[in-house]
Amino acid sequence: MAIEVQPGAQTDRLIGVNPWRSRLGVAVRAQAQKGQANEAVLRLLSETLGMPRQACSIMNGHTSRSKTVRFEGVDPDALLALLEGVLEEA
Repeated sequence: MAIEVQPGAQTDRLIGVNPWRSRLGVAVRAQAQKGQANEAVLRLLSETLGMPRQACSIMNGHTSRSKTVRFEGVDPDALLALLEGVLEEA
């Protein structure tokens, strides 16, 4: 999944999909230092989607705001349904 991270935000939350970049926006309070924001992103996604933290990993973009996250053992259609539900509540 393609995401765009906003480190140093006031709250940890999913922002929504940026239609121009086709990426899910994720805001985290952690700063982009020593992998803190990356860990916060993975923790937020796993908690929000109700999956183990170990099922989420960053595949590309470790030092960039634009990242690719991989979810292990999750059906893509089920993942999309979960995200749609979460974003509708926001």
